[in-house]
Amino acid sequence: MGSRFPSHQLSNGLYVSGRPEQPKEKAPTICSNVMPYTGGDIKKSGELGKMFDLHVEKSRKSGPLGNAPSRNTSFGGAGSNSGPVSNSGGRSNYSGSLSSSVPGAGGSARAKSNSGPLNKHGEPTKRSSGPQSGGVTPMARQNSGPLPPVLPTTGLITSGPISSGPLNSSGAPRKVSGPLDSAASMKMRATSFAHNQAVTNLNTEDGYSIQGSFPKPILWAVILLFVMGFIAGGFILGAVHNAILLIVVVVIFGFVAALLIWNACWGRRGAIGFVNRYPDADLRTAKDGQYVKVTGVVTCGNFPLESSFQRVPRCVYTSTTLFEYRGWDSKAANTEHRRFTWGLRSMERHAVDFYISDFQSGLRALVKTGYGARVTPYVDESVIIDINPDNKDMSPEFLRWLRERNLSSDDRIMRLKEGYIKEGSTVSVMGVVQRNDNVLMIVPPSEPISTGCQWAKCVLPTNIDGLVLRCEDTSNIDVIPV
Repeated sequence: MGSRFPSHQLSNGLYVSGRPEQPKEKAPTICSNVMPYTGGDIKKSGELGKMFDLHVEKSRKSGPLGNAPSRNTSFGGAGSNSGPVSNSGGRSNYSGSLSSSVPGAGGSARAKSNSGPLNKHGEPTKRSSGPQSGGVTPMARQNSGPLPPVLPTTGLITSGPISSGPLNSSGAPRKVSGPLDSAASMKMRATSFAHNQAVTNLNTEDGYSIQGSFPKPILWAVILLFVMGFIAGGFILGAVHNAILLIVVVVIFGFVAALLIWNACWGRRGAIGFVNRYPDADLRTAKDGQYVKVTGVVTCGNFPLESSFQRVPRCVYTSTTLFEYRGWDSKAANTEHRRFTWGLRSMERHAVDFYISDFQSGLRALVKTGYGARVTPYVDESVIIDINPDNKDMSPEFLRWLRERNLSSDDRIMRLKEGYIKEGSTVSVMGVVQRNDNVLMIVPPSEPISTGCQWAKCVLPTNIDGLVLRCEDTSNIDVIPV
C-alpha cells in the first residue's frame, strides 16, 4: 500500500522512513612522503633544521618505489589475506577488500596502499631493516645506515681495564693490523713514567744505612777515639811492654765492628719488624695530623702502573732491579761495587696515588704517594731470573728487556728481581692523617720517624723518611677482587 512519505528497508529487515542514502565515493588514499634517514645530520631534519635557519635538502621522493614489494594491508589489493572479496552491491564487507566496490580505486590503491600503524603526526611508520620472508628484495628506504657513535670518555675513575689506542670516526677503538713494536711501546711507557708528574720515581735503595742511624759528628768522634786508642796502646806496648791497653782497644773495636756489620745485614729486617709491630689505627677516631698505621685493600687511582718485566697491569707501586755479581776480574756494576758482592746495575721504581680501604673502620682514604712524595717502600721482591754465561740465550724476554734499556748482555752473572703492589693487595701504610673538605688523606710526615733501639736483636735505631709502604710478596698470593 502506498504512502506519501518514502520509506526503504534496511539490511536487517526493518523499514524506516526516508529515501536510502546514496553511497558516497571514497577518495583514494594519498601516500604521504616519508622523511629519509638523516643519520644525525641537522640539515636533513626538516622542521628542526628550519629552527636553526639551515637549508633542508629536498631528497623526498613521491610515488611508488621501484621493485618494491606489495604490502599486505587491510585495504590492500589482490594479495590481501584479511577476508574474501565481496562483489555484491548490498552491504559492504569491511573485513574484505573494497577495491572492487570503490570505483576508480583499483590500480591506485594497490600501488600506493599505506595503511598500517601511524606515528603521532599521522604518517606511516617506517619498517626496520631485516630479512624478508619469501626471498623478497627489501625496500630501498628502510632504516639502514651507520650505528650511532660511541659516547666519548667522561674521565670517570673505574677499576676495570682501560682500552687505549687510536679511535675511528665512530669513536670505537681502531683495529691496527700488523705486528706491534714492543720495544718502542716499552720505551714510550718508560719515558711516560719518568716524565709524568703524577708518578714518583724512587731512585735509591731501601737498604739499611749506618749513616742514617747516627749523626756524622758522633761517627767521626768514635773513629777518632779508636785511632787515639790504637796509638796509645801501641806506645805503651813499645815503652813499657804492657799490652793490656792495646788488647782492650782491639776488643772494643772488634765488638763495635761486629755490631755495625750485623746492623748492615739485618737492619732492614729490624725496620720491617718495627712496621709490623706498630699498632693499627682506626680512621674514624684518628685526629688531623696524627701519625697512624692503616692496613687494608688497595684500589688504583686515575693513573695505574704496569710492572716493567712481567707487565702486571693495574699496580700502584712497581720495582724492577737488576743486580750483577763481581768476581776478581769482572766489571763493576757501579762505582761503589766491591769484589765478590752483588751490585746494583739498574733500578726502576715508581709509585702513584692510590686508595686504601681500612680493615678497622671500613673507611676509604687517599694515600698521597705520587707527585714526588717521599716514600720508603718495604715491598718484598721475588727473583724472576738468574743469568750466567751458560744460559743467557735461553731467555729471549730478558735479552729484549736489556736491549730496550741499552744494557749489555756480555759474559756477566746477573739477577733480576721484581716486586709490585697490584690492585686488590693487602698493604700497610704509615703516614699522617689529613682531612680536607670531607676527603680523608694519608700524607708523608714532615720529619723522619725513628724506629728506636731493638736490644733483643742488637739492632740500632734508624730513621724512616716519608710514607711507609709495607707489602709481602704477592706473586703467589691471591688478591681480593675490587
